[in-house]
Amino acid sequence: PRCRGTRERGRWASARNVRGLSNSADCCGCCPGTDPALFVSALSTRTACGPTMRRLGSVQRKMPCVFVTEVKEEPSTKREHQPFKVLATETISHKALDADIHSAIPTEKVDGTCCYVTTYKGQPYLWARLDRKPNKLAEKRFKNFLHSKQNSKEFFWNVEEDFKPVPECWIPAKEIEQLNGNPMPDENGHIPGWVPVEKNNKQYCWHSSVVNYEFEIALVLRHHSDDPGLLEISAVPLSDLLEQTLELIGTNINGNPYGLGSKKHPLHLLIPHGAFQIRNLPTLKHNDLLSWFEGCREGKIEGIVWHCSDGCLIKVHRHHLGLCWPIPDTYMNSKPVIINMNLNNYVYAFDAKCLFNHFSKIDNQKFGRLKDIILNV
Repeated sequence: PRCRGTRERGRWASARNVRGLSNSADCCGCCPGTDPALFVSALSTRTACGPTMRRLGSVQRKMPCVFVTEVKEEPSTKREHQPFKVLATETISHKALDADIHSAIPTEKVDGTCCYVTTYKGQPYLWARLDRKPNKLAEKRFKNFLHSKQNSKEFFWNVEEDFKPVPECWIPAKEIEQLNGNPMPDENGHIPGWVPVEKNNKQYCWHSSVVNYEFEIALVLRHHSDDPGLLEISAVPLSDLLEQTLELIGTNINGNPYGLGSKKHPLHLLIPHGAFQIRNLPTLKHNDLLSWFEGCREGKIEGIVWHCSDGCLIKVHRHHLGLCWPIPDTYMNSKPVIINMNLNNYVYAFDAKCLFNHFSKIDNQKFGRLKDIILNV
Protein backbone atom coordinates (compact mmCIF):
# COMPACT_ATOMS: atom_id res chain seq x y z
CA PRO A 1 0.00 0.00 0.00
CA ARG A 2 2.81 2.42 0.72
CA CYS A 3 4.17 2.13 -2.77
CA ARG A 4 0.78 3.21 -4.10
CA GLY A 5 0.78 6.28 -1.89
CA THR A 6 4.04 7.74 -3.15
CA ARG A 7 2.93 10.08 -5.80
CA GLU A 8 -0.49 10.67 -4.33
CA ARG A 9 0.90 11.83 -1.00
CA GLY A 10 4.43 12.75 -1.90
CA ARG A 11 5.61 10.97 1.23
CA TRP A 12 6.19 7.34 0.33
CA ALA A 13 8.70 6.00 -2.15
CA SER A 14 7.30 3.50 -4.60
CA ALA A 15 8.40 -0.10 -4.30
CA ARG A 16 9.62 -0.14 -7.86
CA ASN A 17 11.55 3.09 -7.50
CA VAL A 18 13.19 1.92 -4.31
CA ARG A 19 14.42 -1.29 -5.88
CA GLY A 20 14.17 -0.56 -9.57
CA LEU A 21 11.88 -3.54 -10.06
CA SER A 22 9.92 -4.49 -13.12
CA ASN A 23 6.29 -5.54 -13.02
CA SER A 24 7.16 -9.23 -13.12
CA ALA A 25 9.74 -8.98 -10.35
CA ASP A 26 7.16 -7.46 -8.05
CA CYS A 27 4.80 -10.40 -8.37
CA CYS A 28 3.66 -11.80 -5.04
CA GLY A 29 3.10 -15.38 -6.12
CA CYS A 30 6.58 -16.79 -5.81
CA CYS A 31 5.76 -20.39 -6.51
CA PRO A 32 8.21 -22.73 -4.82
CA GLY A 33 8.46 -24.97 -7.87
CA THR A 34 9.69 -24.29 -11.35
CA ASP A 35 6.26 -24.20 -12.96
CA PRO A 36 3.81 -21.69 -11.45
CA ALA A 37 0.90 -23.35 -13.20
CA LEU A 38 1.33 -26.37 -10.94
CA PHE A 39 -0.13 -24.38 -8.09
CA VAL A 40 -3.39 -23.51 -9.77
CA SER A 41 -3.89 -26.81 -11.50
CA ALA A 42 -5.76 -29.59 -9.82
CA LEU A 43 -2.56 -30.98 -8.33
CA SER A 44 -3.49 -33.13 -5.38
CA THR A 45 -2.45 -36.12 -3.32
CA ARG A 46 -4.63 -38.62 -1.50
CA THR A 47 -3.04 -39.18 1.90
CA ALA A 48 -3.33 -41.95 4.46
CA CYS A 49 -4.39 -39.41 7.08
CA GLY A 50 -7.21 -37.72 5.23
CA PRO A 51 -8.69 -36.26 2.07
CA THR A 52 -7.12 -34.64 -0.94
CA MET A 53 -4.75 -31.75 -0.30
CA ARG A 54 -5.02 -29.33 -3.18
CA ARG A 55 -2.15 -26.92 -3.75
CA LEU A 56 -2.54 -23.35 -4.80
CA GLY A 57 -0.12 -20.43 -4.59
CA SER A 58 2.63 -20.14 -2.02
CA VAL A 59 2.79 -16.92 0.02
CA GLN A 60 6.40 -15.79 -0.06
CA ARG A 61 5.99 -12.01 0.01
CA LYS A 62 3.43 -9.27 0.54
CA MET A 63 0.44 -9.45 -1.77
CA PRO A 64 -0.78 -6.40 -3.68
CA CYS A 65 -4.37 -5.19 -3.52
CA VAL A 66 -6.69 -6.07 -6.41
CA PHE A 67 -7.68 -2.40 -6.63
CA VAL A 68 -5.57 0.71 -7.05
CA THR A 69 -5.29 2.15 -3.53
CA GLU A 70 -5.19 5.68 -2.17
CA VAL A 71 -4.10 7.12 1.15
CA LYS A 72 -6.62 8.90 3.37
CA GLU A 73 -5.38 11.19 6.14
CA GLU A 74 -7.22 9.72 9.12
CA PRO A 75 -6.25 7.19 11.82
CA SER A 76 -6.03 3.59 10.67
CA THR A 77 -8.46 1.04 12.09
CA LYS A 78 -6.06 -1.74 11.17
CA ARG A 79 -2.81 -0.57 12.73
CA GLU A 80 -2.64 1.30 16.00
CA HIS A 81 -0.73 4.60 15.86
CA GLN A 82 -0.86 4.67 12.04
CA PRO A 83 -2.16 8.17 11.15
CA PHE A 84 -3.59 7.22 7.75
CA LYS A 85 -5.74 4.64 6.00
CA VAL A 86 -5.02 2.82 2.75
CA LEU A 87 -8.31 2.43 0.89
CA ALA A 88 -9.27 0.79 -2.38
CA THR A 89 -10.48 2.86 -5.28
CA GLU A 90 -12.90 1.46 -7.87
CA THR A 91 -10.10 0.82 -10.38
CA ILE A 92 -8.68 -2.68 -10.76
CA SER A 93 -4.87 -2.57 -10.62
CA HIS A 94 -2.73 -3.25 -13.68
CA LYS A 95 -0.97 -5.99 -11.75
CA ALA A 96 -4.26 -7.79 -11.18
CA LEU A 97 -5.28 -7.43 -14.82
CA ASP A 98 -1.87 -8.63 -16.02
CA ALA A 99 -2.29 -11.72 -13.83
CA ASP A 100 -5.71 -12.42 -15.43
CA ILE A 101 -7.55 -11.81 -12.16
CA HIS A 102 -10.94 -12.60 -13.74
CA SER A 103 -9.86 -16.22 -14.26
CA ALA A 104 -8.22 -16.58 -10.84
CA ILE A 105 -9.39 -18.80 -7.99
CA PRO A 106 -10.78 -16.73 -5.07
CA THR A 107 -10.06 -18.05 -1.58
CA GLU A 108 -10.60 -16.88 1.98
CA LYS A 109 -7.81 -14.77 3.46
CA VAL A 110 -7.23 -16.27 6.90
CA ASP A 111 -6.06 -14.12 9.81
CA GLY A 112 -3.03 -15.72 11.44
CA THR A 113 0.73 -15.88 11.00
CA CYS A 114 2.41 -17.25 7.90
CA CYS A 115 4.35 -20.53 8.02
CA TYR A 116 6.23 -22.64 5.49
CA VAL A 117 7.05 -26.35 5.25
CA THR A 118 10.37 -27.33 3.74
CA THR A 119 13.26 -29.66 4.53
CA TYR A 120 15.56 -29.13 7.52
CA LYS A 121 17.97 -31.65 9.02
CA GLY A 122 16.92 -34.11 6.35
CA GLN A 123 13.21 -34.14 7.18
CA PRO A 124 10.10 -31.98 6.59
CA TYR A 125 10.01 -29.07 9.02
CA LEU A 126 7.68 -26.22 9.86
CA TRP A 127 9.30 -22.79 9.43
CA ALA A 128 8.16 -19.51 10.98
CA ARG A 129 8.18 -16.16 9.21
CA LEU A 130 11.10 -13.96 10.22
CA ASP A 131 11.83 -10.84 8.22
CA ARG A 132 15.35 -9.48 8.34
CA LYS A 133 15.07 -5.80 9.29
CA PRO A 134 17.49 -2.88 8.98
CA ASN A 135 19.55 -1.69 11.92
CA LYS A 136 18.81 1.70 13.51
CA LEU A 137 21.17 3.71 11.33
CA ALA A 138 19.96 2.16 8.08
CA GLU A 139 16.32 2.45 9.13
CA LYS A 140 16.75 6.15 9.88
CA ARG A 141 18.42 6.70 6.52
CA PHE A 142 15.63 4.79 4.75
CA LYS A 143 12.86 6.72 6.54
CA ASN A 144 14.52 10.03 5.69
CA PHE A 145 14.56 8.94 2.05
CA LEU A 146 10.88 7.96 2.14
CA HIS A 147 9.83 11.27 3.65
CA SER A 148 12.05 13.46 1.53
CA LYS A 149 10.83 15.48 -1.43
CA GLN A 150 13.84 14.53 -3.50
CA ASN A 151 13.44 13.19 -7.02
CA SER A 152 15.87 10.33 -6.54
CA LYS A 153 14.34 7.12 -7.83
CA GLU A 154 16.51 4.63 -5.95
CA PHE A 155 17.55 3.85 -2.42
CA PHE A 156 20.78 1.90 -2.15
CA TRP A 157 21.09 -0.82 0.46
CA ASN A 158 24.29 -2.38 1.70
CA VAL A 159 22.84 -5.74 2.66
CA GLU A 160 25.97 -6.88 4.47
CA GLU A 161 26.08 -3.83 6.77
CA ASP A 162 22.57 -2.36 6.91
CA PHE A 163 20.65 -5.26 8.42
CA LYS A 164 20.36 -6.86 11.83
CA PRO A 165 21.85 -10.35 12.18
CA VAL A 166 19.59 -13.37 11.86
CA PRO A 167 20.09 -16.98 13.00
CA GLU A 168 22.41 -19.07 10.85
CA CYS A 169 19.49 -21.32 9.93
CA TRP A 170 17.52 -18.36 8.47
CA ILE A 171 16.69 -18.58 4.77
CA PRO A 172 15.30 -15.84 2.51
CA ALA A 173 11.84 -16.26 1.03
CA LYS A 174 11.76 -17.70 -2.46
CA GLU A 175 11.74 -15.49 -5.54
CA ILE A 176 12.72 -12.26 -3.78
CA GLU A 177 15.06 -9.92 -5.63
CA GLN A 178 18.75 -10.77 -5.43
CA LEU A 179 21.79 -8.64 -6.17
CA ASN A 180 25.24 -10.23 -6.39
CA GLY A 181 23.86 -13.26 -4.59
CA ASN A 182 22.38 -11.22 -1.73
CA PRO A 183 18.61 -11.10 -1.09
CA MET A 184 17.30 -7.55 -1.41
CA PRO A 185 14.69 -5.86 0.83
CA ASP A 186 11.13 -5.19 -0.21
CA GLU A 187 9.42 -1.80 -0.40
CA ASN A 188 9.17 -1.69 3.41
CA GLY A 189 12.90 -2.23 3.88
CA HIS A 190 12.49 -5.82 5.08
CA ILE A 191 13.93 -9.04 3.68
CA PRO A 192 11.22 -11.71 4.03
CA GLY A 193 12.50 -15.04 5.27
CA TRP A 194 12.01 -18.12 7.42
CA VAL A 195 13.49 -19.89 10.45
CA PRO A 196 12.88 -23.55 11.37
CA VAL A 197 10.58 -24.16 14.32
CA GLU A 198 12.57 -26.17 16.83
CA LYS A 199 10.68 -28.23 19.36
CA ASN A 200 11.99 -26.48 22.48
CA ASN A 201 12.16 -22.91 21.16
CA LYS A 202 9.90 -20.89 23.48
CA GLN A 203 9.66 -18.05 20.98
CA TYR A 204 7.79 -20.35 18.61
CA CYS A 205 6.02 -22.54 21.15
CA TRP A 206 2.62 -22.09 19.47
CA HIS A 207 4.10 -23.07 16.12
CA SER A 208 5.69 -26.17 17.61
CA SER A 209 2.42 -27.20 19.26
CA VAL A 210 0.92 -28.07 15.86
CA VAL A 211 3.72 -30.35 14.65
CA ASN A 212 5.28 -33.58 15.81
CA TYR A 213 8.68 -34.23 14.24
CA GLU A 214 9.00 -37.75 15.63
CA PHE A 215 6.00 -38.87 13.58
CA GLU A 216 6.37 -36.06 11.02
CA ILE A 217 2.75 -34.92 11.23
CA ALA A 218 0.93 -31.59 11.56
CA LEU A 219 -2.48 -30.52 12.87
CA VAL A 220 -4.40 -29.17 9.88
CA LEU A 221 -7.82 -27.57 9.50
CA ARG A 222 -9.51 -27.88 6.10
CA HIS A 223 -12.81 -28.84 4.46
CA HIS A 224 -13.99 -32.42 4.72
CA SER A 225 -13.46 -34.19 1.40
CA ASP A 226 -17.02 -35.52 1.18
CA ASP A 227 -18.87 -32.52 2.62
CA PRO A 228 -17.80 -28.94 1.75
CA GLY A 229 -20.08 -27.66 4.52
CA LEU A 230 -18.08 -29.54 7.14
CA LEU A 231 -14.65 -28.62 8.50
CA GLU A 232 -12.15 -31.26 9.55
CA ILE A 233 -9.19 -31.26 11.93
CA SER A 234 -6.74 -34.02 11.09
CA ALA A 235 -3.14 -35.14 11.44
CA VAL A 236 -1.48 -34.68 8.06
CA PRO A 237 2.00 -35.96 7.12
CA LEU A 238 4.41 -33.05 6.86
CA SER A 239 5.70 -34.61 3.66
CA ASP A 240 2.31 -33.88 2.07
CA LEU A 241 2.77 -30.20 2.91
CA LEU A 242 6.29 -29.79 1.55
CA GLU A 243 6.93 -26.46 -0.19
CA GLN A 244 3.54 -25.13 0.86
CA THR A 245 2.80 -22.10 2.98
CA LEU A 246 0.12 -22.20 5.64
CA GLU A 247 -1.53 -19.92 8.17
CA LEU A 248 -1.19 -20.64 11.88
CA ILE A 249 -4.33 -19.57 13.76
CA GLY A 250 -5.33 -19.93 17.37
CA THR A 251 -5.57 -18.67 20.91
CA ASN A 252 -2.33 -16.71 20.98
CA ILE A 253 -2.13 -15.54 17.37
CA ASN A 254 -3.27 -12.07 16.22
CA GLY A 255 -5.79 -11.62 19.02
CA ASN A 256 -7.53 -14.92 18.20
CA PRO A 257 -10.22 -13.60 15.82
CA TYR A 258 -11.77 -17.07 15.46
CA GLY A 259 -12.13 -17.65 19.21
CA LEU A 260 -10.14 -20.88 19.44
CA GLY A 261 -9.34 -22.43 22.81
CA SER A 262 -8.75 -20.44 25.97
CA LYS A 263 -5.89 -18.97 27.98
CA LYS A 264 -5.88 -22.05 30.20
CA HIS A 265 -6.21 -24.50 27.30
CA PRO A 266 -4.76 -22.83 24.17
CA LEU A 267 -5.57 -24.32 20.77
CA HIS A 268 -3.73 -23.72 17.49
CA LEU A 269 -4.13 -25.13 13.98
CA LEU A 270 -2.58 -24.85 10.52
CA ILE A 271 -4.60 -23.94 7.42
CA PRO A 272 -2.95 -24.41 3.99
CA HIS A 273 -3.14 -21.26 1.91
CA GLY A 274 -5.94 -21.55 -0.62
CA ALA A 275 -7.75 -24.25 1.38
CA PHE A 276 -11.03 -22.35 1.64
CA GLN A 277 -12.20 -21.52 -1.86
CA ILE A 278 -15.02 -19.02 -2.34
CA ARG A 279 -17.71 -20.44 -4.61
CA ASN A 280 -20.19 -17.61 -5.20
CA LEU A 281 -18.18 -14.42 -5.31
CA PRO A 282 -19.86 -11.45 -7.03
CA THR A 283 -18.38 -9.56 -9.97
CA LEU A 284 -15.05 -7.87 -9.37
CA LYS A 285 -16.49 -4.44 -8.68
CA HIS A 286 -15.84 -2.32 -5.60
CA ASN A 287 -19.51 -1.85 -4.61
CA ASP A 288 -20.42 -5.48 -5.31
CA LEU A 289 -17.60 -6.75 -3.11
CA LEU A 290 -18.49 -4.24 -0.41
CA SER A 291 -22.11 -5.47 -0.41
CA TRP A 292 -20.91 -9.09 -0.34
CA PHE A 293 -18.68 -8.50 2.69
CA GLU A 294 -21.44 -6.62 4.51
CA GLY A 295 -24.50 -8.68 3.61
CA CYS A 296 -23.53 -12.29 2.90
CA ARG A 297 -22.75 -14.99 5.44
CA GLU A 298 -19.81 -16.10 3.26
CA GLY A 299 -18.49 -12.52 3.39
CA LYS A 300 -17.77 -12.66 7.11
CA ILE A 301 -14.08 -13.21 6.47
CA GLU A 302 -10.91 -11.12 6.78
CA GLY A 303 -10.45 -10.78 3.04
CA ILE A 304 -10.03 -12.51 -0.29
CA VAL A 305 -6.89 -13.90 -1.94
CA TRP A 306 -7.05 -14.62 -5.67
CA HIS A 307 -4.72 -17.38 -6.90
CA CYS A 308 -3.82 -16.48 -10.47
CA SER A 309 -2.75 -18.89 -13.21
CA ASP A 310 0.76 -17.39 -13.37
CA GLY A 311 1.32 -18.02 -9.65
CA CYS A 312 0.57 -14.44 -8.58
CA LEU A 313 -1.48 -13.84 -5.45
CA ILE A 314 -3.72 -10.78 -5.31
CA LYS A 315 -5.73 -9.74 -2.25
CA VAL A 316 -8.35 -7.42 -0.84
CA HIS A 317 -8.76 -6.87 2.89
CA ARG A 318 -11.91 -5.68 4.60
CA HIS A 319 -9.95 -2.60 5.68
CA HIS A 320 -9.32 -1.72 2.02
CA LEU A 321 -13.10 -1.28 1.73
CA GLY A 322 -13.44 0.67 4.97
CA LEU A 323 -14.87 -2.30 6.87
CA CYS A 324 -13.95 -3.51 10.34
CA TRP A 325 -11.97 -6.60 11.29
CA PRO A 326 -12.11 -8.64 13.48
CA ILE A 327 -15.85 -9.19 13.62
CA PRO A 328 -17.98 -11.11 16.16
CA ASP A 329 -19.30 -13.98 14.02
CA THR A 330 -16.88 -15.21 11.37
CA TYR A 331 -17.84 -17.48 8.48
CA MET A 332 -15.27 -20.00 9.68
CA ASN A 333 -17.27 -20.36 12.90
CA SER A 334 -20.55 -20.94 11.08
CA LYS A 335 -19.66 -24.49 10.05
CA PRO A 336 -19.58 -27.71 12.05
CA VAL A 337 -16.22 -29.40 12.51
CA ILE A 338 -15.24 -33.03 12.94
CA ILE A 339 -12.08 -34.46 14.46
CA ASN A 340 -10.46 -37.06 12.21
CA MET A 341 -7.00 -37.81 13.55
CA ASN A 342 -6.81 -41.29 11.95
CA LEU A 343 -3.66 -42.23 13.83
CA ASN A 344 -4.19 -45.99 13.58
CA ASN A 345 -1.17 -46.29 11.30
CA TYR A 346 1.09 -44.89 14.02
CA VAL A 347 2.43 -46.66 17.07
CA TYR A 348 2.30 -43.46 19.06
CA ALA A 349 2.84 -42.39 22.63
CA PHE A 350 2.30 -38.64 22.60
CA ASP A 351 3.24 -36.38 25.45
CA ALA A 352 0.21 -36.05 27.73
CA LYS A 353 0.08 -32.27 27.34
CA CYS A 354 0.43 -32.07 23.55
CA LEU A 355 -2.43 -31.19 21.20
CA PHE A 356 -2.12 -34.46 19.31
CA ASN A 357 -2.85 -36.38 22.51
CA HIS A 358 -5.84 -34.17 23.35
CA PHE A 359 -7.31 -34.50 19.86
CA SER A 360 -6.78 -38.27 19.80
CA LYS A 361 -9.04 -38.47 22.87
CA ILE A 362 -11.89 -36.73 21.04
CA ASP A 363 -11.28 -38.43 17.69
CA ASN A 364 -14.39 -38.77 15.49
CA GLN A 365 -16.35 -36.28 17.61
CA LYS A 366 -18.32 -33.54 15.87
CA PHE A 367 -18.75 -29.98 17.12
CA GLY A 368 -21.19 -27.27 16.06
CA ARG A 369 -18.34 -24.82 15.39
CA LEU A 370 -14.65 -24.30 16.08
CA LYS A 371 -15.39 -22.20 19.17
CA ASP A 372 -17.13 -25.17 20.76
CA ILE A 373 -14.02 -27.35 20.88
CA ILE A 374 -12.88 -27.54 24.49
CA LEU A 375 -9.83 -29.61 25.34
CA ASN A 376 -10.26 -31.21 28.75
CA VAL A 377 -6.67 -31.31 29.89
